[in-house]
Amino acid sequence: MAQSSDPNKHPKPGPWPSGPDSTEAPAIPPSSWAKRTGFRPRFSGETNASNSGQITMSVADPEAGRVRPSPPVNGRAPSPPAAAAEANVSDKEQAVKKTEAEGGARLPPKPGVNRQGNNVAAVETPAPAAPQASKRVVRNADVENPLPQIVEDEFMHRHAHMKYELRDTPGLVPIGFYGFQHYLSMMGSLVLIPLVIVPAMGGNHDDTSMVVSTVLFVSGVTTLLHANFGSRLPLIQGPSFVFLAPALAIIKSPEFLGLNGNNFKHVMKELQGAIIIASAFQALLGYSGLMTVLLRLINPVVVAPTVAAVGLSFYSYGFPQMGACLEIGMVQILLVIMFSLYLRKVSVLGHRVFLIYAVPLGLAITWAMSFLLTETGAYKYNGCDVNIPTSNMISDHCRRHVARMKSCRADTSHALRSSPWFRFPYPLQWGIPVFNWKMALVMCMGSVISAVDSVGSYHASSLLVASRPPTPGVVSRGIGLEGICSILAGLWGTGTGSTSLTENVHTIAVTKMGSRKAVELGALILIILSLVGKVGGFIASIPQVMVAGLLCIMWGMLAALGLSNLRYSEAGSSRNIIIIGLSFFFSLSVPAYFQQYGLFPNSNSPVPAYFQPYIVASHGPFRSQYGGLNYVMNTLFSFHMVIAFLVAVVLDNTVPGSKQERGVYVWSEADAARREPAVVKDYGLPFRVGNMFRWVKWVGL
Repeated sequence: MAQSSDPNKHPKPGPWPSGPDSTEAPAIPPSSWAKRTGFRPRFSGETNASNSGQITMSVADPEAGRVRPSPPVNGRAPSPPAAAAEANVSDKEQAVKKTEAEGGARLPPKPGVNRQGNNVAAVETPAPAAPQASKRVVRNADVENPLPQIVEDEFMHRHAHMKYELRDTPGLVPIGFYGFQHYLSMMGSLVLIPLVIVPAMGGNHDDTSMVVSTVLFVSGVTTLLHANFGSRLPLIQGPSFVFLAPALAIIKSPEFLGLNGNNFKHVMKELQGAIIIASAFQALLGYSGLMTVLLRLINPVVVAPTVAAVGLSFYSYGFPQMGACLEIGMVQILLVIMFSLYLRKVSVLGHRVFLIYAVPLGLAITWAMSFLLTETGAYKYNGCDVNIPTSNMISDHCRRHVARMKSCRADTSHALRSSPWFRFPYPLQWGIPVFNWKMALVMCMGSVISAVDSVGSYHASSLLVASRPPTPGVVSRGIGLEGICSILAGLWGTGTGSTSLTENVHTIAVTKMGSRKAVELGALILIILSLVGKVGGFIASIPQVMVAGLLCIMWGMLAALGLSNLRYSEAGSSRNIIIIGLSFFFSLSVPAYFQQYGLFPNSNSPVPAYFQPYIVASHGPFRSQYGGLNYVMNTLFSFHMVIAFLVAVVLDNTVPGSKQERGVYVWSEADAARREPAVVKDYGLPFRVGNMFRWVKWVGL
């Protein structure tokens, strides 16, 4: 319907506050449970997109399953005509917007579209409209053509006041401080995996120190690569817990159980070969464009149970390991909980020190406590030496207390004293990798889960720091570069692949630091620290009980971060509840069947109880005449994250549901992204490297 060009005849605005003389229809009353609780849902799911890339938001009633208008602003309900005009823009109005974007003659503004192309209603009064708190701040100077814009999201509303966004450069001193703070707050995610897998491979404290230094070096290099040539989001690359289960399954393979002596280097070379092949597969998945196809299957309902299952799958390791010295481990857990929850709002010099540094502070205090108890003789038993192997001990008294001595004492590791001051990690330092196809297939599934995890991290971090979400091509480019980074990790021998750390999104939200420059400078500091051998030796000397205590915190946080992806969907939908519930239950029950199959109660096993889930290849239910196939199938179906991913991806993509109910991720449109300077500056490759990708339509902007 044609509309008059007289601005005085425009209809009243929709969700914006109307004048006192406007006649408004009452809002749809909330459901019964919403009346009692005062619940006001916010979703970022189903949208109505115009040809120019516009996105308008709808708010759904999770109980009745219907879409209703946005909640009233300042106690006033939106008028139905304006709300309809906001939700559905006519084709004629879309053509007018396209003409304006291409430099044509400007026409008077129409209801639902402003001069910048944003979905708002025209305002009659000359007074400026009140700012909406839940909207992201957009650099108006950079906006040329509109892109999909996500509003009314609770996570964005909570963390919209970032100190520094993606392209901000506050200065060398603030960048250095915030960059170092960023890595220090994530220290647990960077260094805990080597402290688990190296002893499992039979390595000593010196081997652990070398692997820790290598992890720090590779993490710094790969973070620089990803920040410049990957997704370009401020995401730290490092050893992910996604690769821990496949690595432990390879380490505990039946052919390695009979090896005598120090088999660390032999197992590490097998692990390197599997990581290199799986990483090449991930690079091919990203740069070939197959990731853009896989993106259609990956939604919050898939990401949430998959990532959460990664954290929940290691329950048999955390507290049982910590139980060897309960007074030290429990103090550490209670300290981290107190800092991160009860003291999280306490500020020191304008910084929430206890929230940001909860893990390092808890570790430092507990370590000091262990040192004082060790020096006062609390863990000293007459005639017992912790450095003597258990097999060589004659006294039953010493055998009873040796586990407690090794777990509680702060001086059991000699890594700090034996580590050199300078150490340069170099590729192939453990020898030439050994390539085994069955181990590579197991690790390939880890790479797929890693890509799923990274998709959720890209989306969540872009809402915090970037002007718009990345395009599917940028996501593919990031996944492809993560594959190359994992190849480097395999060549250097970190023991795991490299991927975007999920915990990074939480760190960005807490520290309010989203500057790409800060993460890059922090990566340079990390590379310098990796060259100091004493740093790796210091980290390797952390008592094992403290490692287990930190892992309890980190794995619990990882499970919570996975579930937080449900905020983009209708978490109260019966469809999603059933899918998530089935994914969780089968991710725990099916692996338990494989892990317990063929085991006899009270059987003597050479493998500790917390590593029993990873020797399933030797006794699983798959017993065909092909040993390699048996190894792959028994191992893959014993992984919690694999079962959660398979159940969730099948159900979410076959059970009918609206886009809003499923919480389909909204990515920027490639054509519109290329026309907007803000998006080009956020995700465009530097040094004219983007010219190399212009012929590859499915990668990049």
